[in-house]
Amino acid sequence: PPVTPPSFIFTLVGANRHSTSLGKVWLSVLFIFRVMVLVVAAESVWGDEQSDFTCNTLQPGCENVCYDQFFPVSHIRLWCLQLVFVSTPTLLVAMYVGYRNHRDKKRLLQEDELETLKKRRLPIAGALWWTYACSLVFRLLFEGGFMYALYVVYDGFQMPRLVQCDQWPCPNLVDCFISRPTEKTIFTVFMATASSICMVLNMAELAYLVAKAHTADRTMSIWQLLYCPW
Repeated sequence: PPVTPPSFIFTLVGANRHSTSLGKVWLSVLFIFRVMVLVVAAESVWGDEQSDFTCNTLQPGCENVCYDQFFPVSHIRLWCLQLVFVSTPTLLVAMYVGYRNHRDKKRLLQEDELETLKKRRLPIAGALWWTYACSLVFRLLFEGGFMYALYVVYDGFQMPRLVQCDQWPCPNLVDCFISRPTEKTIFTVFMATASSICMVLNMAELAYLVAKAHTADRTMSIWQLLYCPW
């Protein structure tokens, strides 16, 4: 089964310390409803994908050609790629936080200040706001792109029970049967739903950041109007 590297998980968790509450919910949904379900259940559902794909012909090579036609890329590998691409933008935040900590570490000499530096939570403002907002935009693009690819490649989220193939070297139009189509359909719909929930969380978090920045700019403008000397 696919396993997420522990170092990658620790990096995401560390970067998530500087995120909003919606970002923490997104990470929980990502790991509990997507990574864990993919690791625990995916192998048992799709483990027999090619071996149990049978066609009503004995022509050598026909089953392999038909399988490649209807399953050009495995669901498991596509979801693994999706999780990697969706999680990678968070590394932008981790890189910026690491840069800030490295820069500020040069100014600190006492050991207790260095410990405080490691545990501090940076406010989402300035360069960090732009880095965080860009990571959310990339997440949305990757999520939408992979969901669209899954829908187009497999012609929807429902797994058919029977497919017909006339590719060479099949002698004629042959019927091929997919194993456990109902279970695979349920699993596919579940993963698509979890991906949609993550997209909604990302859009809500992006809207929150934009609204917060707009409110802060408006407050600053009012403060300058009232208290700054002419």
